[in-house]
Amino acid sequence: VQAQKPDGEKELLTFSNTRACVRCGISYQELRPQDFSFNSPVGMCPRCDGLGFLDLSYSVPCPKCGGARIKESSRYVFIKGKSIVDLCRMPIGELYEFFKGLKIEGRMKEAGEEILREIRNRLRFLVDIGLDYLTLDRPGPTLSGGEAQRIRLASQLGSGLTGVLYVLDEPTVGLHPRDTHRLLDALRKLRDLGNTVIVVEHDRDVIRSSDLICDFGPGAGIKGGRIVAKGKVEEIEKAEGSVTGRYLAGKLRIETPKERRRPKGFLKFKGAHANNLKHIDVEIPLGVITCITGVSGSGKSSLMDEVIYPAVARHLGYPSKEPKCEDVEGLEAIDKVILIDQRPIGETPRSNPATYTGVFNEIRSLFAQTPEARAMGFTASYFSSNLEYGRCPTCDGMGYELISMPFLPDVWVKCDVCDGTGFTKEILRIRYNGKNIAEVLRMTVGEALEFFKDVPGIRRILKVLVDVGLDYMPLGQPANTLSVGEAQRLKLARELIKPDTGNTLYLMDEPTVGLHAADVKRLIDILNRLVDKGNTVVIIEHNLDVIKSADYIIDLGPEGGEGGGRIVAAGTPEEVARVEGSHTGRFLREVLEEGR
Repeated sequence: VQAQKPDGEKELLTFSNTRACVRCGISYQELRPQDFSFNSPVGMCPRCDGLGFLDLSYSVPCPKCGGARIKESSRYVFIKGKSIVDLCRMPIGELYEFFKGLKIEGRMKEAGEEILREIRNRLRFLVDIGLDYLTLDRPGPTLSGGEAQRIRLASQLGSGLTGVLYVLDEPTVGLHPRDTHRLLDALRKLRDLGNTVIVVEHDRDVIRSSDLICDFGPGAGIKGGRIVAKGKVEEIEKAEGSVTGRYLAGKLRIETPKERRRPKGFLKFKGAHANNLKHIDVEIPLGVITCITGVSGSGKSSLMDEVIYPAVARHLGYPSKEPKCEDVEGLEAIDKVILIDQRPIGETPRSNPATYTGVFNEIRSLFAQTPEARAMGFTASYFSSNLEYGRCPTCDGMGYELISMPFLPDVWVKCDVCDGTGFTKEILRIRYNGKNIAEVLRMTVGEALEFFKDVPGIRRILKVLVDVGLDYMPLGQPANTLSVGEAQRLKLARELIKPDTGNTLYLMDEPTVGLHAADVKRLIDILNRLVDKGNTVVIIEHNLDVIKSADYIIDLGPEGGEGGGRIVAAGTPEEVARVEGSHTGRFLREVLEEGR
């Protein structure tokens, strides 16, 4: 094409209809869906193979794609000024609004409207179950168990299937009470489509909203396994043998404290800016129980994991990352910090409650002192499945063998030689009060407490495990089979076993996960005992019984993602309940009124 410039000079411009630029020497193939997929060799970044990072810790972004995961040419395709990378980095709630307002004109309208409708529906399902703060490019391993479960639930909501049986294990984990109601709406939609929904749950609102309740018990472990009550809410409330029913009926309850403790001072964090925190100034009161609350994604974990713990840990000389805040005051009042998070305590059968708490050292010493062990020359080391002296040589003391399965996940199977005990036959012949070491490990904590009641060192440790509600747990239960809540309580028990300094900062991330109301009451009693000894407890929590029992609340929000990261309210539960803009305050107000 010959074009004329403003000065009258003529210029020859060359265009191509084959997706090529003659001047640059660049050409492109016709775009396909695979060009925008980081799971396809066609679309993935050639440097990081679509991972977006150079390591599995997600800490070093790929220098070629900057964490975008797809190839460069695909990042230069735009819809209303947004590339696919820009869209994937938007919070889901914001992304839903973008597509809701998107209009397609011209010849693409007929084909595009159907695709748009599907995108809007799927995003709306994610918003409906409280995941509007997440982004689509969030790495899967960084999701909590509750978030991953709700994402799978959203995919089922969008499928439109009927006649399906859905089984959900505590889907309210990590959910604020406001979002629990949104989840319940989603579950009702599944039911109304003609499906059956079974939910394992401790949340009172979920239990009350169910059509049928099946209450197991009466206790845990060997004391449970029976159906105590079955029926509608009203029937469960009248069932005499049901602890759940007594809590639902208000016959048992967690009482609201009559008085709140006064802080002995404050830890002051200035300019906290981790993730979505908006350079906030946070004051953590000392010598009291503080709950950090807020809707999912409001910045609670960022405050604890990226600001509070690193700042205190580095001050005490612990290895830790740089805290994401501008300044900290009051650290001299703390001489120890303990973080009890939701990470597992072990990934193989080798670790168990007995070894983790140290009680197994005491038990092994007892077995080594028996006449039979002395005659054989067996020391305490022979009774450890972690040392080669007495462990089964076939499974190396684990009791199980890891079997690799082609095209399927690896599985652990019981060792045929030791029958899952992890010990040799010679070691199993040694008995203490009629029990060998494997039989002791099969005992529950409660049974072991009775068995070793005359051994002070063992009794003291086991009593702590009973106090945190783990009396039903076998001493030798493999650590990789523990739930998140069980692992957290085991971590708490190990710290309670140690000598108390009186100036310890305990940080806990949702310690009530997986707990029945009766166990929540026991946990609150333990937290109060810690604070009464002069320690400070800071908890991230959604459980309203724990929140109302705290001395002080820091409520973040008001929403998740970019809509959060601010302090909405701070003060005693009564003070926070009066703050109109606080979602936590609204639900807390109802709970406090019930307790009057």
